[in-house]
Amino acid sequence: MCYTGAMTDLNAQTISAALTTRRLGRPTLWFARVGSTNDVAHELARGGAGDGLLVVADEQTAGRGRLHRSWWAPPGTCLLMSLLLRPGLPPARAGQLTMCLGLAAVEAIREVCGLEARLKWPNDVLHDGRKLGGMLAELETAEGRLAYAVIGLGLNVNVDFARPDAPGSLRLPATSLLTATGAPVDRLALLAALLRAAEALLARAEAGESLHEAWAARLDTLGRPVVVALAGRTLEGVATGVTPEGALLVRDDGGAIHTVWSGDVQAVRKGSNSECGYYPAAENTERPERGED
Repeated sequence: MCYTGAMTDLNAQTISAALTTRRLGRPTLWFARVGSTNDVAHELARGGAGDGLLVVADEQTAGRGRLHRSWWAPPGTCLLMSLLLRPGLPPARAGQLTMCLGLAAVEAIREVCGLEARLKWPNDVLHDGRKLGGMLAELETAEGRLAYAVIGLGLNVNVDFARPDAPGSLRLPATSLLTATGAPVDRLALLAALLRAAEALLARAEAGESLHEAWAARLDTLGRPVVVALAGRTLEGVATGVTPEGALLVRDDGGAIHTVWSGDVQAVRKGSNSECGYYPAAENTERPERGED
């Protein structure tokens, strides 16, 4: 059953009042329109902003993506946010941050909408095989330590794909919570549930617990044939698992196992070079590209 309470506009005051977290969203900055919430968070981080800062926008005009891909996200219909984290994690465990946010998104969608969402390696959120949104993790290291991380998340919440101005074709099949449930979803309720789950998961990761198994159990990618676009070549095979650090394991036709740290994982499709929603490409930005080990 989808959330049926009163719909509340997003702004810094309503968000702060709705949050039950102690760390995440303290403080919160809200923008009606911004280039990129990740860019805002980076700028504030370089200026000394502290751990837990949340940046939320009703509209993005320059959200980050690869290969000049575009997306369609009408103002006020999506959940567009970035968290600034200064976590107690070494760089080698930074992949836990994407796992944390992905699992939190799945939990929040279940709590607020009653839907069982899934994840696509490493940063997409799916429902029924269609894309609800995605994440983008960007790290800043200094002298071998993780100085800070900016984790962006975008979810198609009340995007109506039946609108006359909706794109006629999409590079990837997309959906929204409105489409999946048949009813509008309160973005504030979703955001509050997501941050509550993320804060608990982050505390577990910083205490030394790995989120790897829980994350792997939610990955729709595993057990499926995949095509991974790497630098200068493609890798075809079956996704057999993921490492605790977040790399994808792909078994090729010859039986060799490849460890993929970074790559664009997608089925080959004909059509436009357009994406719907806030979709970074399925690329793991937390490690340099190594292709395979």
